[in-house]
Amino acid sequence: MSSRVQVSREALEGKIRNGEIDTVLMVFPDLQGRLVGKRTTGRFFLEHVADDGTENCDYLIACDMDNNPVAGYTFTSYEQGYGDMLARADWDTVRIIPWVDRTAMIMCDLLDVTTGELIEVAPRTILQRQVEAAAAQGFLPMVASEIEFYLFKDTYDEAHQKGYRDLQPHSPWLEDYHILQTTKDEYILGAIRRGLEAAGVPVEFSKGEAGKGQHEINLDYTTAVEMADRNSVYKTAAKEIAHLNGRSVSFMAKYDFNDTGSSCHIHSSLWSLDGTQALFDDHHGPHGMSKLFQHYLAGLIATAREFSLLWAPTINSYKRFQLGSWAPTGIGWGIDNRTLGYRKVGHGKGTRVECRIPGSDANSYFAFAGTLAGGLYGIRHELPLGEPFHGNGYEAPDIDRIPWNLPDAIALWEQSSIAKECFGEAVHHHILTMAKAEWEAFNHTVTDWELRRYWERI
Repeated sequence: MSSRVQVSREALEGKIRNGEIDTVLMVFPDLQGRLVGKRTTGRFFLEHVADDGTENCDYLIACDMDNNPVAGYTFTSYEQGYGDMLARADWDTVRIIPWVDRTAMIMCDLLDVTTGELIEVAPRTILQRQVEAAAAQGFLPMVASEIEFYLFKDTYDEAHQKGYRDLQPHSPWLEDYHILQTTKDEYILGAIRRGLEAAGVPVEFSKGEAGKGQHEINLDYTTAVEMADRNSVYKTAAKEIAHLNGRSVSFMAKYDFNDTGSSCHIHSSLWSLDGTQALFDDHHGPHGMSKLFQHYLAGLIATAREFSLLWAPTINSYKRFQLGSWAPTGIGWGIDNRTLGYRKVGHGKGTRVECRIPGSDANSYFAFAGTLAGGLYGIRHELPLGEPFHGNGYEAPDIDRIPWNLPDAIALWEQSSIAKECFGEAVHHHILTMAKAEWEAFNHTVTDWELRRYWERI
């Protein structure tokens, strides 16, 4: 496991005092996984923010993607006055952001301004609680993910003016693993890789993917919360660097129904608490899997349908699950089989499971929390693991299927006693309210498809 470049509190304060840094971003993920927060001047940061944090309206983790307050949350509402919450620096997450002039970024935890306790429904806290649950059972989760995106020649403003139609992908053809085309893209992809490395987000590689203008960047694996933080920085960096170069990128799960969807494959494993011993490999176990690994994977399979909201949170997420599309439709498992929801990969300390269900639109904090919760559920209940599936998982008649739309996923989560067991009533309600708001927002619009289908011919 690679360690990232550490910037200590003392080093950051020194850079502010000597003028190298004059802006500090105090950020945290919202329900969609986007980084929100405040830019503070270096002087004010030293005088007031470093110790005390910043106050932010609590509607930021109780609103929709358009920042409209959503009714129905018990956490906050108009009736409760939409008060403040405290964003306090996590000093293990200081990063210098090289693509924005003289700027540092710090990930924050959200606390109740009165009690000083962590806000349980904050995305980062939700993941932290699952890491704590793993630690209580004696395990340290390790996670990595592969997030794909599309690169376009249009700027963000141009894409908006076009209504996001007739966009020009950066490649005219499928560029999967292709070096010539990715060289053409390198002025953007190289800038993203180098920017992330300099910001303390270690990058393994980038590659062209199976769509026109589609790319994937792989980050070094690490602990769960740090990996989710890295993903948030990565997605922000990709968008900002593209913008600064007159281009745009999209992390939609399926921006065009006729092109390949974008995924967020999640690789996970459990280690000893001190991080020295990987616990999934067993040369004497079936398929080289320890009993712990078998229970963990059985838990992932048992909870996958009910936890679908955690890795497929939007209307668009479900457009990605198409036969023969590289996105799975079945929840079975196999050994190095990309047609299934779960794939056993690696060997030795690298033995792990890959979940291929999440799309690139997933909130990493929720997606990782769902992965750990499902695996720990399987371990607690000692669930048995069936035999691996061989062949084409798209055609397998005897495995469960991923919900094919958001309303079905909402119903599965709403009725899930396992979700309530793993996350508690408050978090269960918060995620349910978020998903229902997404579905309601979709039903309050008339789509282009409806106009084309009905306007003249009905």
